Amino acid sequence: MKEIAIEINNLEKKFKNTSAVKNLNFKINKGSIIGLLGPNGCGKSTTIGMILGLIKPTSGEVIINGKNIENNRTDLLQKMNFISPYIELPKKLTIEENLNVYGRMYGVKNLKNKILELMEQLNLNEFKKRKTGELSSGQKNRVSLAKALINDPEILLLDEPTASLDPDVGDYVRNIIETFSSNGRKTILIASHNMNEVERLCDEVMMMKKGQIIDKGKSEDLIKRHGRENLEEVFLKIVREK
Repeated sequence: MKEIAIEINNLEKKFKNTSAVKNLNFKINKGSIIGLLGPNGCGKSTTIGMILGLIKPTSGEVIINGKNIENNRTDLLQKMNFISPYIELPKKLTIEENLNVYGRMYGVKNLKNKILELMEQLNLNEFKKRKTGELSSGQKNRVSLAKALINDPEILLLDEPTASLDPDVGDYVRNIIETFSSNGRKTILIASHNMNEVERLCDEVMMMKKGQIIDKGKSEDLIKRHGRENLEEVFLKIVREK
């Protein structure tokens, strides 16, 4: 029987009179990579925020490794990490300083070696003394990924992990994500608008619209079920349906 890393039960979030997320229910097995697809404003980032315990649900619960995130947030977050385009790293710190701060927050052992390893992996060495606020959007994205991997998390939540990256660097980052996922049963949830990326990386896909999961399955099954040629056509069909 497969172990469950993330379990979402009847999750809802309302902001004033607007329902951002409506009655979500899903489970993610340990060691799997799951894609969360949907148009802007459909509730993807809000869902990730609730999984992390950064946003308090209006109702429902988030269970991580069998424990409720609200009651066990400090302990559980030691085993998690994330990338979000809406949360920037401190702009006045250098890359090296940022990674050092976050590494200390997570209590990373042999932190100096870990930082050197990540900067080498993500081709950040030539910028390591540059302040984060002075970096290009693509460079910031790579620093965010380094920060997300600093504690070697069991559960990794990625919100648009290759946004603003050129095709070559984007491919390089996807290789790093693949390597990371295969090393010790890592669980990854990816919210992305890059359909080729999702087809390549994800074991299964959840399609989200107006705060709800309206379809899910393997990419090839969704393509067949909706009678389309690829996942991007499935996405467009679902988004445009009334």
